[in-house]
Amino acid sequence: MRLAIVVVVAAVVVAGVVAVEGAGECGRASADRVALRLAPCISAADDPQSTPSSSCCSAVHAIGQSPSCLCAVMLSNTARAAGIRPEVAITIPKRCNMADRPIGYKCGGT
Repeated sequence: MRLAIVVVVAAVVVAGVVAVEGAGECGRASADRVALRLAPCISAADDPQSTPSSSCCSAVHAIGQSPSCLCAVMLSNTARAAGIRPEVAITIPKRCNMADRPIGYKCGGT
Protein backbone atom coordinates (compact mmCIF):
# COMPACT_ATOMS: atom_id res chain seq x y z
CA MET A 1 0.00 0.00 0.00
CA ARG A 2 2.76 2.44 0.94
CA LEU A 3 4.59 1.71 -2.33
CA ALA A 4 1.43 2.62 -4.22
CA ILE A 5 1.28 5.90 -2.32
CA VAL A 6 4.92 6.63 -3.16
CA VAL A 7 4.30 5.94 -6.84
CA VAL A 8 1.18 8.13 -6.94
CA VAL A 9 2.83 10.99 -5.05
CA ALA A 10 5.93 10.74 -7.22
CA ALA A 11 3.84 10.75 -10.39
CA VAL A 12 2.11 13.93 -9.24
CA VAL A 13 5.43 15.53 -8.35
CA VAL A 14 7.02 14.52 -11.65
CA ALA A 15 4.00 15.77 -13.59
CA GLY A 16 4.27 19.13 -11.86
CA VAL A 17 8.02 19.54 -12.25
CA VAL A 18 9.13 22.15 -14.72
CA ALA A 19 12.56 22.18 -16.28
CA VAL A 20 14.94 24.13 -14.09
CA GLU A 21 18.19 25.61 -15.27
CA GLY A 22 21.20 24.50 -13.24
CA ALA A 23 21.64 21.54 -10.97
CA GLY A 24 20.60 20.64 -7.45
CA GLU A 25 21.85 18.02 -5.01
CA CYS A 26 20.97 15.28 -7.48
CA GLY A 27 22.13 16.99 -10.64
CA ARG A 28 19.41 17.91 -13.09
CA ALA A 29 16.91 15.48 -11.53
CA SER A 30 14.92 16.55 -8.49
CA ALA A 31 15.34 14.67 -5.23
CA ASP A 32 11.67 13.68 -5.50
CA ARG A 33 12.28 12.08 -8.89
CA VAL A 34 15.41 10.27 -7.66
CA ALA A 35 13.43 9.03 -4.63
CA LEU A 36 11.49 6.75 -6.98
CA ARG A 37 14.67 4.69 -7.42
CA LEU A 38 14.54 3.82 -3.72
CA ALA A 39 11.13 2.15 -3.94
CA PRO A 40 12.75 -1.26 -3.25
CA CYS A 41 13.86 0.15 0.12
CA ILE A 42 10.37 0.72 1.54
CA SER A 43 10.50 -2.26 3.92
CA ALA A 44 14.07 -1.45 5.00
CA ALA A 45 12.94 2.09 5.80
CA ASP A 46 10.25 0.70 8.12
CA ASP A 47 12.41 -1.67 10.15
CA PRO A 48 15.91 -0.60 11.24
CA GLN A 49 16.76 -4.24 12.03
CA SER A 50 15.86 -5.63 8.61
CA THR A 51 18.33 -6.59 5.91
CA PRO A 52 17.69 -4.47 2.80
CA SER A 53 17.08 -6.29 -0.48
CA SER A 54 19.83 -6.44 -3.08
CA SER A 55 17.82 -4.12 -5.35
CA CYS A 56 17.54 -1.63 -2.50
CA CYS A 57 21.29 -1.76 -1.85
CA SER A 58 22.06 -1.35 -5.56
CA ALA A 59 19.95 1.81 -5.65
CA VAL A 60 21.50 3.15 -2.44
CA HIS A 61 25.02 2.52 -3.76
CA ALA A 62 24.21 4.34 -7.02
CA ILE A 63 22.57 7.33 -5.38
CA GLY A 64 25.09 7.32 -2.52
CA GLN A 65 27.85 8.34 -4.91
CA SER A 66 26.59 11.80 -3.99
CA PRO A 67 25.95 11.95 -0.22
CA SER A 68 24.14 15.28 -0.58
CA CYS A 69 21.76 13.71 -3.13
CA LEU A 70 21.12 10.70 -0.89
CA CYS A 71 20.36 13.06 1.99
CA ALA A 72 18.05 15.19 -0.17
CA VAL A 73 16.21 12.06 -1.30
CA MET A 74 15.70 10.86 2.29
CA LEU A 75 14.30 14.27 3.23
CA SER A 76 12.30 14.72 0.02
CA ASN A 77 8.58 15.40 -0.16
CA THR A 78 8.14 11.97 -1.78
CA ALA A 79 9.82 10.19 1.15
CA ARG A 80 7.90 12.29 3.66
CA ALA A 81 4.57 11.59 1.91
CA ALA A 82 5.36 7.87 2.01
CA GLY A 83 5.84 8.07 5.77
CA ILE A 84 9.57 7.35 5.62
CA ARG A 85 11.32 8.17 8.89
CA PRO A 86 14.69 9.78 8.06
CA GLU A 87 16.27 8.39 11.24
CA VAL A 88 15.62 4.86 9.97
CA ALA A 89 16.28 5.56 6.29
CA ILE A 90 19.70 7.00 7.05
CA THR A 91 20.77 3.62 8.46
CA ILE A 92 20.20 1.85 5.13
CA PRO A 93 23.65 2.63 3.63
CA LYS A 94 25.31 1.02 6.65
CA ARG A 95 22.96 -1.98 6.47
CA CYS A 96 23.87 -2.29 2.78
CA ASN A 97 27.55 -2.48 3.78
CA MET A 98 28.29 0.69 1.85
CA ALA A 99 31.98 0.99 2.66
CA ASP A 100 32.37 4.43 1.12
CA ARG A 101 29.45 5.97 2.97
CA PRO A 102 30.33 9.19 4.76
CA ILE A 103 30.86 8.26 8.40
CA GLY A 104 29.33 10.77 10.76
CA TYR A 105 27.48 12.50 7.91
CA LYS A 106 24.33 14.17 9.15
CA CYS A 107 21.25 14.51 7.02
CA GLY A 108 19.30 17.57 8.06
CA GLY A 109 18.81 17.22 11.80
CA THR A 110 19.14 13.42 11.61
